[in-house]
Amino acid sequence: MVAFLLAMTAILWGATPILEKIALARVDPLVGVTIRSTIVTIGLLLVTFITGKGKALMSVDGKGLLLFTVSGVMAGILAMWSYYTALKAGATSKIVPIAGCYPLVTALLSVLILREGVTLPRVVGTALIVAGIWFVK
Repeated sequence: MVAFLLAMTAILWGATPILEKIALARVDPLVGVTIRSTIVTIGLLLVTFITGKGKALMSVDGKGLLLFTVSGVMAGILAMWSYYTALKAGATSKIVPIAGCYPLVTALLSVLILREGVTLPRVVGTALIVAGIWFVK
């Protein structure tokens, strides 16, 4: 089941930039982010309440709400806007892999902020990401 879910995730995330690139030919990036985020918000609210998670949504504490708010501004607004602007201006086959290098930032911040350990597999994986970005550019 996990393999199926991961395959579906890869297919959906892989196909989405193609749709976005086509749409951005006629739409301003900020307008595109607004449309996408509105649809996502409506869909998430429906799924949350249909699955009975509405009470859990309403009981998130202040710290959790603040962290998710900052995360939403960073990823849902600023990163999506900059990504859409780059996607509109550049080749999808170059923009998407380079934008997808965010695990490098996560790996560094997880060591610095969360005090996660540095292991050989993580260093090798990070090096492979950098090599992949170099090949794409």
